[in-house]
Amino acid sequence: MTATAPTRKASRFHWTRILIYALLIVFAIWFLMPVYVLLMASLKSQAEAMQMQNMWLPPRILGIRSFLIAWFGSNEPPATLGLEQGFWNSVMLVIPATIISTLIGSINGYVLAKWKFRGADFLFTLMLFGMFLPYQSILIPLVVTYQNFTKFTGIPLFATIPGLVVAHVIYGIPICTLIFRNYYAQLPTEMIEAARIDGANFFSIYRRILLPLSQPAFVVVVIWQFTSIWNDFLFGITLANTPKVYPITVSLNNIAGSFHVPYNVQMAAALITAIPPLLLYIFLGRYFIRGLMAGSLKG
Repeated sequence: MTATAPTRKASRFHWTRILIYALLIVFAIWFLMPVYVLLMASLKSQAEAMQMQNMWLPPRILGIRSFLIAWFGSNEPPATLGLEQGFWNSVMLVIPATIISTLIGSINGYVLAKWKFRGADFLFTLMLFGMFLPYQSILIPLVVTYQNFTKFTGIPLFATIPGLVVAHVIYGIPICTLIFRNYYAQLPTEMIEAARIDGANFFSIYRRILLPLSQPAFVVVVIWQFTSIWNDFLFGITLANTPKVYPITVSLNNIAGSFHVPYNVQMAAALITAIPPLLLYIFLGRYFIRGLMAGSLKG
């Protein structure tokens, strides 16, 4: 008895799915290999971590001493500065900078998408130019501006956490505005017009209508901003200018760039630095995908 056409079609579909999943597993293993080496090296002793030929092997004795040294530092030779201060500096930086830039981008997107005025499209295009300005091109003008601002107002911005917050907020406004503007543009304008007829003002419409519908866009922007600010190095090393204000990426660079720092301590420090963004994607990853599918990055 020969197989029918539906049976042959189902068989081909079955083997196609097996091949796709096999390729996905291979790619996942390939991309997770550095994470595996990072974790294994951070759990080894200093002597075992220095044996590069055994870097793929799990540790003979599990230990967390490398994590303690990476976090608190060590006065024993070779002396190592820890990540503790830099971690909390990054926390104090990333939370307000993410919240402020997200809210400003949301209001900007609301205005540019639903409250059309003369020159709105030109203003939106002009604002988007900020996305294409590299950090390196504005560092010297930014430092001079901070110094002059402190001279005339007495409010310190250079070498302070608030100064870093201001820089990341301003630099994050264009991308935040773009995401929210494209998201709000897909919402029915009739809702806004009906609310206006009922007497709702600008902020009432934003608070009662748009905010409840904006969860996908907010998740996308928060993850984007959090990751970008947490991983930033250039603003941190230039605008902080002192170890007491350095974010965690600069502290990690100081550990990795030190002389004779054991590999296990460097790997542990890198793992500690990567944990917050990883946790963010683990817990909010599905909402991030929903936000993308909802059109918050379409334009």
